Amino acid sequence: MYTKAGQILGTQTGLFDSDAITEFRALFADMPAMSPVESTLLLGTAGNDELNRRLVDFDPVAIAAGTVAQVHRGRLDTGQIVAVKIVKSGVRERLVASTQATSAMLTTLQKLIPLARSYDAVSHFAELRPFLVDQCDMRIEAQRQGRVRENFRAHPFVRVPEVYPELCSEDVLVMEFIDDAIPGTEYDKCTYPRGELARRLQDIIYTMAFFHGEFHVDPHPGNVMFTDDGQIIMLDYGLVGTLSEDSKWNLAAFYYACIHREWDKAVERFVEAFTVPPEGATGFPDDRRDQLTAVLKYHFEDKSDSWSTMGFFDDATKVLRAANWRLTTEFTLLGLAFLTGEGFVSAVDPDIDVWANARKFTDRFSPFMSAELKELFDVEIAGHMPQAMAIKNDGERALIAQIHMDRYMLPSEYPLIVDTAEGSRITDIDGNSYIDLSSGFGPHILGYRPKPVVDAVEEAVRKGAVNAIGNRAELELASIIAEAFGGDRNVVFTNSGTESVLTASRIARAFTGKDVVGKFEGHYHGWSDQGMVSSWFRYSGDPKEPTPVSNSAGAQRGVVENTLVFQYGADYSLERIRRHAATLAAVVIEPMPSMNLDYDPEFLRKLRQVCDECGVVLIFDEVVSGFRVTYGGVQTLAGVEPDLTCLGKIVGGGLPGGAVVGSGRVMQSARTTNDPFEDFATRAFCGGTTSGNSVSTAAGAAVLTYLRDNPAVYSELDAKTDYLREALQKIADEEEVGAQVRGKHTVFSIGFEYSKPALARDQAAGSHVKAMLALAYYMRLNGVYLPELHTIMLGDAHSYEDLDLVAAAFRKSIREMKQQNFFSF
Repeated sequence: MYTKAGQILGTQTGLFDSDAITEFRALFADMPAMSPVESTLLLGTAGNDELNRRLVDFDPVAIAAGTVAQVHRGRLDTGQIVAVKIVKSGVRERLVASTQATSAMLTTLQKLIPLARSYDAVSHFAELRPFLVDQCDMRIEAQRQGRVRENFRAHPFVRVPEVYPELCSEDVLVMEFIDDAIPGTEYDKCTYPRGELARRLQDIIYTMAFFHGEFHVDPHPGNVMFTDDGQIIMLDYGLVGTLSEDSKWNLAAFYYACIHREWDKAVERFVEAFTVPPEGATGFPDDRRDQLTAVLKYHFEDKSDSWSTMGFFDDATKVLRAANWRLTTEFTLLGLAFLTGEGFVSAVDPDIDVWANARKFTDRFSPFMSAELKELFDVEIAGHMPQAMAIKNDGERALIAQIHMDRYMLPSEYPLIVDTAEGSRITDIDGNSYIDLSSGFGPHILGYRPKPVVDAVEEAVRKGAVNAIGNRAELELASIIAEAFGGDRNVVFTNSGTESVLTASRIARAFTGKDVVGKFEGHYHGWSDQGMVSSWFRYSGDPKEPTPVSNSAGAQRGVVENTLVFQYGADYSLERIRRHAATLAAVVIEPMPSMNLDYDPEFLRKLRQVCDECGVVLIFDEVVSGFRVTYGGVQTLAGVEPDLTCLGKIVGGGLPGGAVVGSGRVMQSARTTNDPFEDFATRAFCGGTTSGNSVSTAAGAAVLTYLRDNPAVYSELDAKTDYLREALQKIADEEEVGAQVRGKHTVFSIGFEYSKPALARDQAAGSHVKAMLALAYYMRLNGVYLPELHTIMLGDAHSYEDLDLVAAAFRKSIREMKQQNFFSF
């Protein structure tokens, strides 16, 4: 433990003279090793049978030695050179004994010294102790290293050696041997620019903390290697801290408040998220709150140009200790990671501005415009849309428009206000014309103002625009929808996709007599309290058993808490459905999640089987995919039939509209029994004054009839999707930009990312949100409306000439963004 403290101090070049720093740095990698004889004997007893069989060569002289373990060079029977890490003899016993002694000492001090009783060091050390002892279990380290390697898979400059778990045991870890890199202790020998190397190292530390939630507690020079082309190899995962989804959110919220100098919020968030009160405390004392405010202002404002993590933690801890509060274990470990890492960063580049670099990091992942970018677009975009900007900035404007002008959590600086739209083009109130790639977020599959729809709407209006009374158009549309899904189906109309999901959930609860509804993390089912649960922005709990979390203020706690959250594509989610079968009424799922624009037929088949076994109603939310990916939706492509399907967007033909379609067995719960008392007890009310109105249903019937009678539309749309996806990806590759263009069945996404995580909660890691936002505005400058941070959708009205113009605009935009250094890692 003293050695670990010395390693941390060895990175703090500003605290000690050069002789002291040299002494501390000797603790990075020059620790005493076991003798060759002892190493060989220990390997023979500590290695597993598989390792003993496959390790054909072993160098008994250690090539590196740390406090806990040492590393040897070995060769497997395949000829592969490996690094063999062995726990030193007696270290585990000494570490257990020393932590026990420390715990006993702290307990004694707390009993004997009154001042020590104000700080619960015993509990704090008890929380830290497992992290210290676990260093000696190479199986735990192997698992951690494997997870971190997966987190950085495909990263442009991070390398984590591959681990071979089948060869590992409690005392031995076997991994890929790295022989083409420079030890971190010799960073001055690396020819890559020192400033850029330091910035990259800081970027890694922040990425692990803010996004992965699994961070290296000990990123000192002995655990890092460099290459001359700027690659950084991270080693030694004996000490790894974790941050829960809630903690990552709180950390980001705290830094956001500090960056924007909202000190009251910053103090509140710091105290709530990162501190532990003494027993019986009713709140953080006001006088200490003032002192903590002064600390934050001093370090985040006055001293930001010479940022010191050690100084901040020291000052903040003094205030907490004076109030008898302490830091959480999570934040203590994170502080150690930042302290050590930023010390190393400053050693690599003494001139680095740590705080400015942190701002660059957060700016890359922020949906808010940087000052430089806003200055550019204020001229280039806002200058060409004065009427729209005047409306947007009108403080007395009557309209609150959360989809565009007042967008929830993701503000739009330059919202369009459309005057006219036709075919594939929209024209705003300032006269600017754009090729539209939003398709109204889905419904305009035939483009804007298609003749069949215009004719049908005009006729419906002439006939009276009927609401709440039966009409021919709703009968026709219901028949078309039922036939598309098999013919023996019933249909209930709603006014939107959100209402469709609400209606389907109610029908399922009525049918099963059970209350709980399950959904999948990252799947958005409209603006209802349940539809938004764990859908975006905020996630919580263990990834295998997520805790439901609301994504909106005002959501009913009972509704949120009564929602089960699963993971798409994961077999453990199917087992969880089985465990909750007694209370689970329905499972709602986007069969083709908008997050990854693909679907998993095998998982959907398994889900269908499990729901049948458990008496759970399976609901497909095909509000986006229904009649867009193909006639009938994803279920047609996957060959999986749900009990209920939620529809919206296209079935309204561009007007508000939605529907629930399902088997008669389940849909009977929405049909009257002709006994009012029986209806009250067993039937779901699914009414709405304008649900099934003659104008929307006429528009929907016109679109679906056209799609049904012209099946070539879908093959042509698929061809256009492939054409544009390939063109955009080719441009990104030619321009050497790390863009991932995904497109399938008219639905697109463009991401500037080095990997695509499997879980929705991890999607921010590796994503360049700022570049995605900027691309939308650069494309606007080049005549294309690209939704900001939203899915792209093609329609039948898009011509190949349009697609070529989009591709040309993309190339020009990418080049302009490169000039602004958007893609420099």
